[in-house]
Amino acid sequence: MPRARRCLLRPALAALSLNLLLGTAQADTTLFSADGYRISLYRSPTPDQLQGATIVDTPALQALLEQNPRPVLIDVYRRQWLRGQFIEDQPHENLPGSHWLANTGDGELTPQWQDYFAANLKKLTAGDPTQPLVFYCRSDCWLSWNAVKRAATMGYKTLYWYRDGLDAWQAANLPVSPALPEPFP
Repeated sequence: MPRARRCLLRPALAALSLNLLLGTAQADTTLFSADGYRISLYRSPTPDQLQGATIVDTPALQALLEQNPRPVLIDVYRRQWLRGQFIEDQPHENLPGSHWLANTGDGELTPQWQDYFAANLKKLTAGDPTQPLVFYCRSDCWLSWNAVKRAATMGYKTLYWYRDGLDAWQAANLPVSPALPEPFP
């Protein structure tokens, strides 16, 4: 690289490194909403903890599924939504017995999507906020993190986050089922 070009790049790289090191406010506002939900770069490394929830791996989830009451499995993988309907652009599978609440893991939900999430959780738990709920998506996916956080805010008490989600389940050679999103009213 020519010397003049290297000299021009050094200040820019130094500024970028400083911004990354300090975690500038601008970077935070592009990743998280004011109320703490992840709003962009959903497919990226996720934290190893989540306040209000227990993180489970595949063996722990299998053990949970043997307990009574059995937890409700909730898949929050995204599905294209166009002109009032889900667009089946590619097949989706999830853990057997799951309920697919598509698009409810987005960081910012319109009132209609918030109502869809709330109504389905109420129906799936029969209004019992202590009913165990397991949220998942794929590995390195913030959608399920957002959904757990949102459910906790709504007063649900027994929350689990299957952090590595469908990818970990499939890696363990466990069965999956074809999935369709719960109908949007």
